[in-house]
Amino acid sequence: MPTIPVILDVDTGVDDALAILFAVAHPDIEVLGISCVAGNASLERVVENTLRILDVANAPEIPVAAGARRPLISPARSASHVHGESGLGTVHLPPSSRTPEPVNAVELMRRLITDSARPVTLVALAPQTNLALLLRQYPDLAENIERIVFMGGSASVGNATAVAEFNVWHDPEAAAIVLDAGIPTFMYGLDVFNQVAIDREVATALEDGDSAAGRVVGALLTNRVARGESSVAEYTGLIGDAGAICALVDPQALSTRMLPVRVELQGYGRGQTIVDQRSRVGEDTLHGSIDSWEVVEVTLDVDAPRFAALFLDTLGLSTP
Repeated sequence: MPTIPVILDVDTGVDDALAILFAVAHPDIEVLGISCVAGNASLERVVENTLRILDVANAPEIPVAAGARRPLISPARSASHVHGESGLGTVHLPPSSRTPEPVNAVELMRRLITDSARPVTLVALAPQTNLALLLRQYPDLAENIERIVFMGGSASVGNATAVAEFNVWHDPEAAAIVLDAGIPTFMYGLDVFNQVAIDREVATALEDGDSAAGRVVGALLTNRVARGESSVAEYTGLIGDAGAICALVDPQALSTRMLPVRVELQGYGRGQTIVDQRSRVGEDTLHGSIDSWEVVEVTLDVDAPRFAALFLDTLGLSTP
């Protein structure tokens, strides 16, 4: 099959790192470039982490650019309580000799989309500030965008709040702008994010193994939640954002539905992706009080063992 040209938009913490490693390794994915945004860590750390992970992946020269330092409206904030101050938990990688592009991430994305001979898939693994700025400044680019795949939102519970997932909660206005752009959109939310995991025994074996990349993957998995250098990290084994990349190449492993979705911008529900799964018309429609909704392909379930195996196999990491 032809390769899928993609631009990754990341806030490289632990699971973005796993996603980058998978995307670079998979033969059906062509990573045109990577745009960085503040989220899991500061923008400077996100850029540096991205360059270092590309070294681990032994990646070709892939352009990387720094984008938004903060959300469109909300103040700057990070998830250092999850990913550690560095963004990579307790995993330490040597500095990279790679250098970021001298242009803003929005301009890098504009150039890559314009120059691509085939429509590009934008894969957002972070708050969608960069994408919102891109689509507001250059709406005509939509003609050469195949679709937007984003890790974010939830059709059930949240993690940033009881109802809101972190990436959307971090910049809900940006997520609302992206949904409203009229581009086919695929949502890989918490409902599936929290299902795909690597067994602890496998991660430990990778961390102690002979493969340099495998040792980094094992260390990232075993440091999924960083509580500080002297504390024991809670093990979850989640491949996280990498699952959204798996969805590009193995959509048959997913259960999805085309559903109306909107981003709540007010009150305690701010940042919630409200997913309308009703099978019949409700009172809001009957009485004319319904607001605007966008129809999105929403992932509701996943064959978790299949994605976990795909992840390991793509990286050439055999299961012990």
